[in-house]
Amino acid sequence: MKILHVVSSLDPSGGGPPEGIRQFAQAIRHIDAHTVEVATLDAPAKPWERGFPAEVHSLGPAYLKYRYAPRFSPWLAANAARYDAVIVNGLWQYHSFATWRVMQRIGRPYFVFTHGMLDPWFNRRYPLKRLKKWLYWPWGEYRVLRDAAGVLFTCEEEQRLARQSFSLYRDVPFTVGYGIESPRGDPARETAAFRRAFPELEGSRLLLFLSRIHPKKGCDLLLDAFADAASADASLRLMIAGPDQRGTKLRLQARAHRLGIGERVLWPGMLSGELKWGALRSADAFALISHQENFGIAVVEALACGTPVIISDQVNIWREIAGHDAGMVCSDTQEGAVRALRNWAAQTRYARALASERAKACYEAHFHIEAAAARLLEVVSGAAALAGRG
Repeated sequence: MKILHVVSSLDPSGGGPPEGIRQFAQAIRHIDAHTVEVATLDAPAKPWERGFPAEVHSLGPAYLKYRYAPRFSPWLAANAARYDAVIVNGLWQYHSFATWRVMQRIGRPYFVFTHGMLDPWFNRRYPLKRLKKWLYWPWGEYRVLRDAAGVLFTCEEEQRLARQSFSLYRDVPFTVGYGIESPRGDPARETAAFRRAFPELEGSRLLLFLSRIHPKKGCDLLLDAFADAASADASLRLMIAGPDQRGTKLRLQARAHRLGIGERVLWPGMLSGELKWGALRSADAFALISHQENFGIAVVEALACGTPVIISDQVNIWREIAGHDAGMVCSDTQEGAVRALRNWAAQTRYARALASERAKACYEAHFHIEAAAARLLEVVSGAAALAGRG
């Protein structure tokens, strides 16, 4: 098959969809003779295109928050017939509506990967945005989902929650899974690079947050819970690593100083390459006390490195992690976070070693990208064939 992924942007600071496409592209190109290409609304020659494991068609620049890109629709109309499957990644921006309109006009099937963007949490957290979305929904994203040959979900929990977002809802759902490739780097080299970059962590037990710094990620809860745990153990350190797109970091830093842990929290910004993997391998645990998380690529990256995770039950893969006892699952409340971090801080070395083994076993059982890629190919080939016969 020849597959086209359509996405608003491949900027890695934008969250999970760019990394998910990267992982699927790497896995699929190793399966028989399948190929993957990507169409984005980015302006050409963005740095994240370099080394991407698929041909990228940059059809921007895009304008406004809606990411309107006038070159996209004509390009897709001229090229859609070259592909066996077109997969839209994400909702609520121009690329999804434009793909629906073009594919309806030329009579070809397409698929939608929602990436958690129909989670009802967003409606509860941002009621004004929900009103704006509802005004758009009946003639926009509702039709995008309704007319798709298949709507793709990473797990059963995401599929269940999607139907709670809007009363007008119709789709043909498929759960295809998600995951990452096994880490390929040299663990010793990556760990050494991280330790050289952060010598102040020598002799410390490190709790790592590695994600976008965003209000939904629960960093405020993490700081409060860490302050409680750190009061009983001087060796504990917290690293909050990731891009800050909303100016949230300054407020969190002020909170850390008020809590008396300002000197025990590191804020290195976004980590990538050896430093990122070195951080994941060096951490005693990975923490994401999120209020909403569709999948959590970084959670799975930590598991793949044998690093136990501390997550909220709002991370949609929490059942798989709890089932393998690969970390700790708590509510996304201050009480839940404090209890989880206290239990983590009190673990013996033997308990930590067992947790590390279980983390790796959880990754091996549930989150290999090869299995998800094979399922994706099975779904899109079968659904596309049915849609073509229809």
